[in-house]
Amino acid sequence: MDTVIELDDRRRVSLGKIGHHTRYVVHEEPDGTIIMEPAVVLTEAEARIMAMPELLAQIADNRAHPERRRARRSRPELEPETQANR
Repeated sequence: MDTVIELDDRRRVSLGKIGHHTRYVVHEEPDGTIIMEPAVVLTEAEARIMAMPELLAQIADNRAHPERRRARRSRPELEPETQANR
């Protein structure tokens, strides 16, 4: 379904009911067509993880089998003067 939208005096657009996402990457084609693609923002660390299919598969497998989890050791509490020096 096509929808006509108009720019306001400050050249802004309200997407109203057609805007289903909160963030978009926008680019303009040579003929003036504006393309809006839904986008998410990732940290560099998240992007590096997403680029490692083996790690993602391992994470998915571990999440599917929580019975394999190992308990973590708790960290010893620091003395009050040691905490102040951190």
